Amino acid sequence: MQALDNIRILDLTQFEAGPSCTELLAFLGANVIKLESPRGGDQGRTLLSEDPQRDSYYFLLLNANKRSITLNLKSEKGKRIFLELIQHVDIVMENFAPGVMKELGLDYNVLKAANPRIIYGTVKGFGTYGPYSAYKSFDPIAQATSGAFSVNGFPDEPPIRPATTVGDTGTGVHCAVGLLAALWQRERTGEGQHVEVSMQDAMVNFTRVALMGHQLTHQPVQRRGNTVAQLVPAGMYPCHPGGLNDYIYLLATSREMWETLLTVIGRADLIGDPRYTEIPERNTRAEEVYALIREWTQQHGKFEVMEILGKADIPCGAVFDSSDVMSDPHLKARGMITTITHPTRGEMTMPGCAVQLSASPREVRPAPLLGEHNQDIYREVLGLSPGQLAELKAEGVI
Repeated sequence: MQALDNIRILDLTQFEAGPSCTELLAFLGANVIKLESPRGGDQGRTLLSEDPQRDSYYFLLLNANKRSITLNLKSEKGKRIFLELIQHVDIVMENFAPGVMKELGLDYNVLKAANPRIIYGTVKGFGTYGPYSAYKSFDPIAQATSGAFSVNGFPDEPPIRPATTVGDTGTGVHCAVGLLAALWQRERTGEGQHVEVSMQDAMVNFTRVALMGHQLTHQPVQRRGNTVAQLVPAGMYPCHPGGLNDYIYLLATSREMWETLLTVIGRADLIGDPRYTEIPERNTRAEEVYALIREWTQQHGKFEVMEILGKADIPCGAVFDSSDVMSDPHLKARGMITTITHPTRGEMTMPGCAVQLSASPREVRPAPLLGEHNQDIYREVLGLSPGQLAELKAEGVI
């Protein structure tokens, strides 16, 4: 038994912010039915694809463990079928552009009237109200308007876009938490509700600690590159043989960690030296401290440094490139990196579920083909016959 195996979700989402939410819930056992347009489906299926005949890796990474049906929501018959489906699901999730569901005549008020227990999840760039609510957004826009760009990069250089898509997937995770909270509340009230997460709001939440400096100075927070404010020797250090990703990041904050680090790098002679013993003194001699550590790290590979320092209880991490991540034995041992077989892509290695529940086994199944489960789901949920489905297909409804 999986934690959410009795929860049925109708997933109208596309691209990343919405699909990352429903994929997480699917990993946790929810029966996620991805509802797509008969004409091409989720736009993510072709986004960044090198082969127009096969779904993109972008799509496959965000839609594992789901089933797919097609339905034309612009047709009157399609809308009627959708409202019938609503009677049999717990959650509807969408991240269309602002106003789309209302234009279709399928917004929350309509769905709530059809099924008062329905939980309606919405992800929008700037939410459904407020001065920016009509604006469209993608991940970089959410990051830019949250303050994340402004604090990322090096002093006296332009802001740098973080490459990780936390504006999208981070918003999806926030929404998944909201949906689970709404499910729990429904257990007590019997009523559903509207769960909304703005991408900008979610990113402000992720940026909260970086914005802390504003509380102290009431001035824009300055970019600090790879350092952590007032915590020398926290930072990035080059390793052998000196490639683009041959770096280690370490964070030795306590006096005990500092003295252990000095011992490991062969500079035990500096233990007790008042110039470096406490953080305030090290902060004033940052370049000297970095040079001491750099001289040692450059003699060793990044994974060797990680092993040596890790075993010495000094927090550190090698800078993993994508190949390192996909082949990492630790991630594979934990099931975070797993290999599956897709019907058109064949064997592929991908990230799995980051959440582990001791009584809810995890499984990663390939993302569905467009409309792959039409017959199964329409028969299972609405009792439609093969003849009725053939007719709907001929009419362009599914």
